[in-house]
Amino acid sequence: MNKEDVLKLAEKKNIKFIQLWFTDIIGNLKSVTVPRRRLKDVLENGAGFDGSSIEGFTRIHESDMIAKPDPNTFVVLPWSLEDTKQARMFCDILLPDKTPYEGDPRYILKKNIAEAEKLGFKYYVGPEIEYFYFEDSDSTKSLDKGGYFDLTPPDFGDELRIKTIEVLEEMGISIEASHHEVAPSQHEIDLVYKEALVMADAAMTYKLVTKEIAQENGVYATFMPKPIFNKNGSGMHVHQSLFKGNKNIFFGGKGELSKIGNEFTAGLLKHAKEITLITNQWVNSYKRLVAGYEAPVYISWAKRNRSTLVRVPTYFPKEEKAARTEYRSPDPACNPYFVFAVMLQAGLEGMRKHYKLPPPVEKDLYTMSFAEREKAGISYLPESLGEAIAHTKNSKLVRKTLGDNTFNDLLRNKKAIWEEYRSQVTQYELEKDLPVL
Repeated sequence: MNKEDVLKLAEKKNIKFIQLWFTDIIGNLKSVTVPRRRLKDVLENGAGFDGSSIEGFTRIHESDMIAKPDPNTFVVLPWSLEDTKQARMFCDILLPDKTPYEGDPRYILKKNIAEAEKLGFKYYVGPEIEYFYFEDSDSTKSLDKGGYFDLTPPDFGDELRIKTIEVLEEMGISIEASHHEVAPSQHEIDLVYKEALVMADAAMTYKLVTKEIAQENGVYATFMPKPIFNKNGSGMHVHQSLFKGNKNIFFGGKGELSKIGNEFTAGLLKHAKEITLITNQWVNSYKRLVAGYEAPVYISWAKRNRSTLVRVPTYFPKEEKAARTEYRSPDPACNPYFVFAVMLQAGLEGMRKHYKLPPPVEKDLYTMSFAEREKAGISYLPESLGEAIAHTKNSKLVRKTLGDNTFNDLLRNKKAIWEEYRSQVTQYELEKDLPVL
């Protein structure tokens, strides 16, 4: 799609308004809406906005910024009403002199992808994104009592999931599969793997569409990592591989990764602690990363063992396109632009420095003793947002990936959240401690 294609399609589809989408540094979707009569001007010059009001963007004395739409992302919004038909485009954020804004998450991912492309690689990702349906946003009352892969008619959540898939497909986002997940009212939709920038845009769209369809049907969809105590949380497992042309260079044959695939995977393991603040950026993220709920805790890899942080699936060992490594700690409340960028850089670092992949661990890590894990050299992910901050603040890799300003802005944001949280007096403390202390 180019500018002329967009103008013609907008007229053909009788589009009345265009939403210009972008994200702040924590992955919140932002939007400004313009009427179609302004479309040509906006395509050429962008739309101005106050950057000082966006989390992690500019200071108040340098607040003028421009949202420049990417014509390739023009899509009609299927849920918009016919008499006020709307479309959307993702935007790149520019400074007044039309140079890219270094703190724009989309630009940061582009910059890291460009580094891989200079080496001759295209970075492909395929996320499995989980979420919950609740009756409303004020409670965690489930719509069903189903479990993993359950089909228990009448299942309203299943109907909502199918409606969501129909809308996503209509918007050009291809779906691999979908199913009910382990916890009550928990669902998963898997996206067909695409190049990382396309997929980051798709992940942002996916979350909005899921919430939009839920709202239209009188319920609430949430991507909160762990909304229910004592139940599985929601993850965003990310399958990833590198291609040269049409060739998947992770393919080593017979269910094995290539040397490059092994080094890339070793990079993910080695840098896991320092990128966890990006893959799991909320206080609640660490309520999910606990042993016993199928979430990764220990830094290790395997082929079949789903208690590890990284898995190398072997469903179709002879198929080149199926060769990949699956990173299992991210949750769906992340900023996908940053997550794909730091995972790519961790993998590339493994390739640059030829990291050696340790032996796989096919034993259930949750049942292994501390001594067994220590003997096997198995470390663990940060256990809290505060611990994750401590690992990331000294990370050269994350700083390089995000750039100095965004790195510092993100740390400030997370430190403020952590300080606010750890000063809270919780109901747990009142119930456990007040009667005896």
